[in-house]
Amino acid sequence: MIHPAVAHFAVSLPIISLVLGLLYLFRPTEIMSKISTRFIVFAALFVVVAYFTGKEDGSEVYKFLSIEGKELLKEHAQLGMYLAISMTVVALVKFFGCLKNIFKVEILAVLLLAGISAGILSQGKIGGELTYSYGAHVKDHSEGRACLAENSMDDEE
Repeated sequence: MIHPAVAHFAVSLPIISLVLGLLYLFRPTEIMSKISTRFIVFAALFVVVAYFTGKEDGSEVYKFLSIEGKELLKEHAQLGMYLAISMTVVALVKFFGCLKNIFKVEILAVLLLAGISAGILSQGKIGGELTYSYGAHVKDHSEGRACLAENSMDDEE
């Protein structure tokens, strides 16, 4: 159950990276380029780790979710994969721009990061719905008990 802890960093670090990237665009100095690049790379690592921990945790809670919860979990997993891949690509683009000192490439990376950050906020909302509406990782949540009761009734027949 590592995913909830990692996911909070995976949501906050890209937002911080975006703010630092925007600050760099307004005041393009070498130090700001390096700082924003390091934050984007660090954020990408957390997004990738969040995807893999979510994949593991999702398989544990899947059987306890309602049908709607299962569909939302599948959507959450698919979006997580896309975000992990795109965040990694943006980190590589930003790193390349910083390394070669190409400002236009870094602008592109920050603009792409803005779109990814919107996706990450949406992903966080879906994760919150899974937890608070469908009971993913909530001990004795009603949805989970209902699914267990359904399964035990099927086993008795």
